[in-house]
Amino acid sequence: MTRQGIRKTMDTIVHIYDTTLRDGTQREGISLSCDDKLKIARKLDDLGVDFIEGGWPGSNPKDEEFFRRAQHLKLHHAVITAFGSTCRVNGNPKDDPNIKALLDANTSVCTIVGKTSMLHVTDVLRTTAGENLRIIEQSIAYLVQHGRRVFYDAEHYFDGYKLDTEYALETLRAAHRGGAEISILCDTNGGAMPWEVEEIVCATRDELDMSLGIHTHNDGECAVANALAAVRKGCVQVQGTINGYGERCGNANLISVICNLQLKMGYKCLPETGLQHLTELAHLIAEVANLAPDEHMAYVGNSAFAHKGGIHVAAIRRNPNSYQHIDPHIVGNKTRVVVSELSGRGNLLSKAEEFELEVHAEEDLAHVLDEIKALEAKGGSFEAAEASVAMMLKRLQKEYKPPFELVDLTVNVEHRQGRGIFAEATVKVKVNGEVIHTVAEGVGPVHALDSALRKALVPVYPALQEFQLADYKVRILDGDNGTAATTRVLIDTQNGTKRWSTVGASANIIEASWYALADSIEYGLTLTD
Repeated sequence: MTRQGIRKTMDTIVHIYDTTLRDGTQREGISLSCDDKLKIARKLDDLGVDFIEGGWPGSNPKDEEFFRRAQHLKLHHAVITAFGSTCRVNGNPKDDPNIKALLDANTSVCTIVGKTSMLHVTDVLRTTAGENLRIIEQSIAYLVQHGRRVFYDAEHYFDGYKLDTEYALETLRAAHRGGAEISILCDTNGGAMPWEVEEIVCATRDELDMSLGIHTHNDGECAVANALAAVRKGCVQVQGTINGYGERCGNANLISVICNLQLKMGYKCLPETGLQHLTELAHLIAEVANLAPDEHMAYVGNSAFAHKGGIHVAAIRRNPNSYQHIDPHIVGNKTRVVVSELSGRGNLLSKAEEFELEVHAEEDLAHVLDEIKALEAKGGSFEAAEASVAMMLKRLQKEYKPPFELVDLTVNVEHRQGRGIFAEATVKVKVNGEVIHTVAEGVGPVHALDSALRKALVPVYPALQEFQLADYKVRILDGDNGTAATTRVLIDTQNGTKRWSTVGASANIIEASWYALADSIEYGLTLTD
């Protein structure tokens, strides 16, 4: 799109420039393979972003491989861009290896970063103001001459503007003379405030007749607010990352930016169907990056539309808008009701409906609610153990018959010469009126208990062979009591794509583990009925 084309649509359209694959990977703890980056690029294209910054082709072999393979991606909406810096001080663009790598990446768009702040010109580049302007203009002009669209990232623009306003503006003029299609104002240190961003963007637009974009970091926890402020004052492109990944405290989170712009401010960022994929995308990218999803992230977090307080739940049962700022389905999320000691009967009614269970009497709900509150007082936590709540409700059903009942259990941990420490569990359970007695060994007491229970039940319920203990968490709740402290055990179990969580609490870790384990297996078996 030409500069004129961008400016013509600036009143309604904001172009989304995703830099998850470059800036996002600068977050500590993230390392994406080339296959990972290609997978994410396809998903970003499906979402409908305008530009996907693939990396810095002059910096490492992985990014060079990405650009080579990306040429064969069949993208329907997004344009892949390559990122690099201006040519070296006192150098010529045609001889610069970084500029050559940008051309070799064979993308239609190149993004060039240059110094805007005099502090960086003198202390980092250690050159003159004039030389910095030359390398900005000539680097961009060389790429334009070779048929590339060029975006100019004005690094440290807001800091530079406050330090030396005229020079900061002059760097943008140099980029414009070189043929840059748009200049992106970067809050590289992430310390600007929204009112400063608004003021500086306005002043910049008054001085220069060119299209502007915004790139913000989150060091002051204002990245999203700063991006929105810049758009309000005329920026037509927003750069950021999915989930806000990035160096130090991260970049502007494009999830929140897109939702706020499109749902709250009347701009168009994505195709109509794009918003529905945001929750799925946020979780997928977290998974590919091997990071736990932020469950409390706005719009797409698992807790973004979760309701715990009894008064809140009672209200949303009457009108969902009473405690939700948008319909969560718009962004591919859903309303959740959390059960805890703060719950009212509405919470349990919502859970019963979610699990498609009928509750025939108010006193039944009151009984379960009292049980939950009593167990939480002893250390249980049902917010993250919805399968345990489901079992409490299911056991209210008159027609419900438990798949097994515990008769006895014994767990021994022994040390034997030549063998070391091992555990052995004995379990007696009643199944269909028959008592089954099994023994199994394990590397620890919970493993032995799990093995013994499975050994008893698998002949009757073969589907149990597919259940996997996906996670086992232990938390000491009252450490002042030392080894007699109450222990909370959370167990996550998985069967294919289905995953559920259960809880147990006791001063005896074996008893706590049994409660969570038994609920887990019983709940899983109800899913296979």
